[in-house]
Amino acid sequence: MSAASEIRARKQWIPAIIAIGAMAVLAILLAIWRPSHFYDWFKAVHVMAVIAWMAGLLYLPRLFVYHCSAEPGSRQSETFKVMERRLLRGIMTPAMIASWFLGLWMVYVGYVAVGGFGLAHWLHVKLALVVAMSGFHGALARWTADFAADHNVHSERFYRVVNEVPAVLMIGIVIMVVIKPF
Repeated sequence: MSAASEIRARKQWIPAIIAIGAMAVLAILLAIWRPSHFYDWFKAVHVMAVIAWMAGLLYLPRLFVYHCSAEPGSRQSETFKVMERRLLRGIMTPAMIASWFLGLWMVYVGYVAVGGFGLAHWLHVKLALVVAMSGFHGALARWTADFAADHNVHSERFYRVVNEVPAVLMIGIVIMVVIKPF
């Protein structure tokens, strides 16, 4: 690997390192000050992380649709590989980690610590949907690796259909959080 390639490879991890650093700072703040003072701030950051994660979950399958039409090994295919890898590693995965960390912290502070978790059935459904969304994220990571190795086995139509999965999950999650039907 050339020196320039090594530098580029290291630079791609910068957003992830920043996200992890931000989580570490938040954890330190929790240890120093009372967590309840930060609840609304954590909720705001959680929403921002979820938006970033959702943007990636909706965009990456669309990149796959276009990548299907590129000839393996072509310049266009190599460009898609870079875009997909950066989106997954630099935005989606750090956003997912932040979403989970902050979301679980809010569940603990808002429900577990006060004994209300067992009664919040809407929250159980929401968490199940978020687990499903995380599984979809894992599938996207697998398909990104398949494209990177020029071993994609799915069609353009397949990616067009799976592109709707995160939207359906998001609808369920938002209804659970806003309406709290049960």
